[in-house]
Amino acid sequence: MKFAVSYSTPFNGTDPDRLVAFARHAEECGFEGLYVQDHIALYPGANYGGGEMPPTLAYFDPLDCLSFVAAATDRLLLGTGVLLLPYRHPVVLAKRLATLDVLSKGRMRLLTIGLGALPGEAEAVGVDFRSRGRRADEAIDVLRLLWAGGPEGVDHRGEFFAFDKLCSYPKPLAGADLPIHVGGSSRAAARRAGRRGEGYFAGGMLDEAERDRQLDLARKAAAEAGRDPAALEYTRWGSANLAPERVAELAEHGVTRVVVNLTTETAAEQHDQMSDFAARFGLTAS
Repeated sequence: MKFAVSYSTPFNGTDPDRLVAFARHAEECGFEGLYVQDHIALYPGANYGGGEMPPTLAYFDPLDCLSFVAAATDRLLLGTGVLLLPYRHPVVLAKRLATLDVLSKGRMRLLTIGLGALPGEAEAVGVDFRSRGRRADEAIDVLRLLWAGGPEGVDHRGEFFAFDKLCSYPKPLAGADLPIHVGGSSRAAARRAGRRGEGYFAGGMLDEAERDRQLDLARKAAAEAGRDPAALEYTRWGSANLAPERVAELAEHGVTRVVVNLTTETAAEQHDQMSDFAARFGLTAS
C-alpha cells in the first residue's frame, strides 16, 4: 500500500511558508506524494455535494502550486486531486505538465483528472457543462498524442480540438508518457479510468458494494480497450487516524494507494498527525 497526503488551501490558507513546511515534513515522514485540489473560479450559490461552497474559498492553481512544492522538496511525487481537465486546453496543458515533470526530475506522476461539478465554473470558461465528459476524453487523447509526437508533428481532428503537424516539447522526463489517473464517484468515471487511465481515484460517499462494482467496471473497460486490468491503480481517501486493520480491508478491495486527509487546524498538529501516521505504518523516507 502507498500513502500520500492532501494539502487543502481552503482549509489551511495560502501561507507559502506553511505549504513548504507541510510538504517537507511529508517527505521526511516517507509519504509518497502530495495532492492539491483545483477550482478555477467560484461564485455565490455554487453547490457541490452536501451544500453551498463559500465563494471566498481560496484555491491555488494546482500546477503552479506543485511547481512551488517541487522546488522545496527532493523526492515527493506531485498529484492533483483532481485537475479539472475539461476547463483547460490540452495543447497548453501538455506543455505545462511536461515542463513541471522535467523541472521536478520526473515527479509529476500522480496527475488525477476530473470533470468538475459546478455548471457556473464551466460556463465561465466557455465550456458546455453537458459535454465535459466527451471533452475530457478527447483532451486525454490529445495529451498523449502530443507527448508521443516527434519532430514531424502530429495531426488531430476531433469534436473539440483540431491541429496539423503540431510539435510539443519538452517531453515528460526521458520522453516517457505521464500517468493519468481519473477521479470521480460515478460508474462513467470508473469506465473512463479503465479505457484511458493508469488509475482510478474514487471519491464520493458510496458504500463498499458500489465501490467494488465501480472497480470491476474499470477493470472490464480496461480489458475491452486492450489494456492490462491488473495494472490499473486504485486510490482512495483516508483519515489520519486510519487503523492498520482498515488498511488491510482496503487492500482486500483492491486499493493500492490511500491519500490521507489531515483535519487538525494548526500546522504543528498536522505535522504531528503525519509523524504518528508514518510511525504507525512504518513509513521511511527513501
